[in-house]
Amino acid sequence: MTPTAASLVQSVDWLTIAPPTLTAVVALAVLVADLFVPAHRKQLLGWTAIAGLVAAIVLLIPLRAGDRSTFCLTPEAAEAASMAQDASGTAGCSYTADHFTLVIQFLVLGGALLTALLSLSDTKEKLPAGEYWFLLLSSAAGAALLPASRDLATLVVALEVASLPAFALVGLRRGDRMSSEAALKFFLSSVAATAVTLLGVSFVYAATGTLHLSEIAQRLDDVPAQLQTLAEAGVVLTLIGFAFKTAAVPFHFWVPDTYVGAPLPVAGYLSVVGKAVGFTGLILVTVVAFPSYAHVWGPALAVLAALTMTVGNVAALRQVSTRAWSAVRLLAWSSVAQAGYLLVPIAAAAYSSDDQIGATVAYALMYAVVNLGAFAVAALVARSRPENRIADYRGLYAARPLTALTMGFFLLNLAGLPPGIIGLFAKVTVFSAAVDAGLGWLAVIMGVNVVIALYYYLRWTALLFRAPKGEPVSHRVPAPLTAVIALTAVAGVVLSGYPQFALRFAANSLF
Repeated sequence: MTPTAASLVQSVDWLTIAPPTLTAVVALAVLVADLFVPAHRKQLLGWTAIAGLVAAIVLLIPLRAGDRSTFCLTPEAAEAASMAQDASGTAGCSYTADHFTLVIQFLVLGGALLTALLSLSDTKEKLPAGEYWFLLLSSAAGAALLPASRDLATLVVALEVASLPAFALVGLRRGDRMSSEAALKFFLSSVAATAVTLLGVSFVYAATGTLHLSEIAQRLDDVPAQLQTLAEAGVVLTLIGFAFKTAAVPFHFWVPDTYVGAPLPVAGYLSVVGKAVGFTGLILVTVVAFPSYAHVWGPALAVLAALTMTVGNVAALRQVSTRAWSAVRLLAWSSVAQAGYLLVPIAAAAYSSDDQIGATVAYALMYAVVNLGAFAVAALVARSRPENRIADYRGLYAARPLTALTMGFFLLNLAGLPPGIIGLFAKVTVFSAAVDAGLGWLAVIMGVNVVIALYYYLRWTALLFRAPKGEPVSHRVPAPLTAVIALTAVAGVVLSGYPQFALRFAANSLF
């Protein structure tokens, strides 16, 4: 083989790419198996999907050192990958399993696993099993690939692999008008975001001549004068595209209707894994690829953070408790507000250092646990109250004391109040990131929004313990649904008792 040909052969480390690869393989296996498994044994597909996600999480353990890369352009780049890490992972490698990648992959695959457990009863009663498990695993595989992506092409492909199955998941309830409408809104907004992102990526590539994030960071400092405007336009358009994915205001309009129209497990999945995908991509393009444009994206993200948390909290505050699906709508608007908090440390990184990103990761870990737990309780209530109004939670303590206590615990975590210590620590960490970066005005806005959020979280929490109207309704709850509520509650209690674990875990996730 000639030296030129040899330099074009990319190295492949199969262990490094094992977690997303196994998830994708199991997705295909479930889809094929669906053709042969009889209808009364379709639950086997769900347990196969769960086993595949557990195995993918286990495969993260051999990678815990965070020093592996693959799909490197040259043998020299592969050797450099094993010897040293730079701010973005490794130059010349498209896939990097550093600590940041592993933490986000754990969050994504763990969220998908809880969603799968939450979905078992729905696939038995309401949803086509084979298609559902294939789409969920495919989306999880794309979401797990994204944090490891270190070039724009891989990043965009991973983003779409995570997003495209999600459209179908939202609209999978056949014959349901709300589900179809939600899927259409989600599809149109995401397609617009993708188009804007691709246009921005193409401009950046035209200006720099490379797709690798670390090389883009170097070349943006030395763009020829005639290409400067093109590079700036590319940076701005790429950021706008990812702002759509994170549901930042004013690109948030699809969230409430999508969450209401989607099956509840899918809404929980979008609120956690979907957000993790968007914020991971935003971190990679800002901190890793565009650090020389921090003066552009820093103020822009700070303003977006302020707008997003304010609009989300005010809209959640206005939810009428007797309106149909008001509980899901409140959780949807709450997720918009939480997106605003998640944006704060990324904006702060433009003014101080990349260390601020750890605050976003810590907050995302807390949010993933308690929000999936809240959606699990909402799925339980929906079994007897399908319209899922906030008023339907009145007197839940009389019927199901443990469920009411866990729901109250989840809501207090989201509010940042004791005994939800991990929620309080996460908010303090984000607040400190803004103050340390000199963004005092943003810290003040965040403080005001936290007070606004206290009202609707506490109002819902108090409702759980009020005297019920009529006799309390009790019914059998599927074991997997109980398991999700228990797992998230235990995780929340452990993190509240030992919040340093989450903060250290997040601190170790830096590039």
